Amino acid sequence: MTSRILPLIAALGLTGCATEQLELQRDVTYIAEWIGDDAVIGRTPVSLTLSDGRAYGNAGCNHWFGSYERDGQQIRFSNLGSTRKMCAEEIMEQEHHFLDLLNRVERWDVSNIDQLRLWPAQGTPLRLWPEQE
Repeated sequence: MTSRILPLIAALGLTGCATEQLELQRDVTYIAEWIGDDAVIGRTPVSLTLSDGRAYGNAGCNHWFGSYERDGQQIRFSNLGSTRKMCAEEIMEQEHHFLDLLNRVERWDVSNIDQLRLWPAQGTPLRLWPEQE
């Protein structure tokens, strides 16, 4: 009898450890760690917030804004714009790369380490974490 109970207890213990996968949330600010193959540089976080069809954040130097549409795992950004401050050349290049990649995003998922990934049709995703309070 003991040999039958142990596997049952082990199976119940494993299901108790399972966690729900994170979902893409509205009105939560996500902070970019990677933009494609490049780690984020600079002191100002590159950020993304989604709210009622609007998307906005900071691109590293300038504030950006636009629209988004989501259908399940599919997500598209459009009408992207930004303020026009000038910053250091490498920050401006990063900002341009971020906005270009964001404009090409087609789908999203959450990695096995709970990191939000925004995937373009080809290439490496934007990788973001929910902002810590």
